[in-house]
Amino acid sequence: MSLIEAIVLGIVQGLTEFLPVSSSGHLELTKAILGDNSVPQESLLMTVVLHAATALSTIVIFRKDIAELLAGLFQFKNNEQFKYSLKIVLSMFPAAIVGVLFEEEIEQLFGGQILLVGLMLLVTGTLLFLADKAKNTSKSVSTSNAIIIGISQAIAILPGVSRSGATISTSVLLGIDRQKAAKFSFLMVVPLILGKMAKDILSGDLMAAETKTSLLIAGFLAAFLAGIIACKWMISLVKRSQLKYFSFYCYIVGIAAIIYTLV
Repeated sequence: MSLIEAIVLGIVQGLTEFLPVSSSGHLELTKAILGDNSVPQESLLMTVVLHAATALSTIVIFRKDIAELLAGLFQFKNNEQFKYSLKIVLSMFPAAIVGVLFEEEIEQLFGGQILLVGLMLLVTGTLLFLADKAKNTSKSVSTSNAIIIGISQAIAILPGVSRSGATISTSVLLGIDRQKAAKFSFLMVVPLILGKMAKDILSGDLMAAETKTSLLIAGFLAAFLAGIIACKWMISLVKRSQLKYFSFYCYIVGIAAIIYTLV
């Protein structure tokens, strides 16, 4: 992996983690285009670093909200912050359960399965198109909503299904306020990313990696800066009901990926 490739992967991860176009799907497509021949351990280490960067960008953007939620959670007071924190925790369970029980099966889906990525991008595009047509409301996330959104996040483990696209679309289709939907979507993924990173580190799989530190730093910085920009941009776009443009993009890229595998 070259320095340019590390930066490109970082930018792709940073943008697509927040924009509703599937970060996992685009990373697979980017690796296919760049002809990435990294050994599994090297690829895994870079993936962990890039996810750490996007998690940090989320924490930076929502630092005040996260501080309030943590305060409410650890004070054990029956206030709004405590209730919201519990909803975040509840939303994590579906994806965590699927990730633990089907880890090996999921890993097999991330081996250049471009056809699957293309098909799932079409699913993402449809979700975004439907959400864009939903009526605006001022409804907040309820406990049952949190579980349903969590299930949507679990399904988004599939490469090509956008996590933010799936969770925000599901929230909007449930009648939740668009800005509140975006905020909940971005906050709910931080614990999962940190948990997955901790699991990968503790498993010892990363110890065999020999990726140059300069490449990891370049990828991290690219993903972090792109993530900051994309997160702010996405919140603005959701508020203005402009998800349909990403829907069209997903359709185009999805169809292109399908044609690529069949030609």
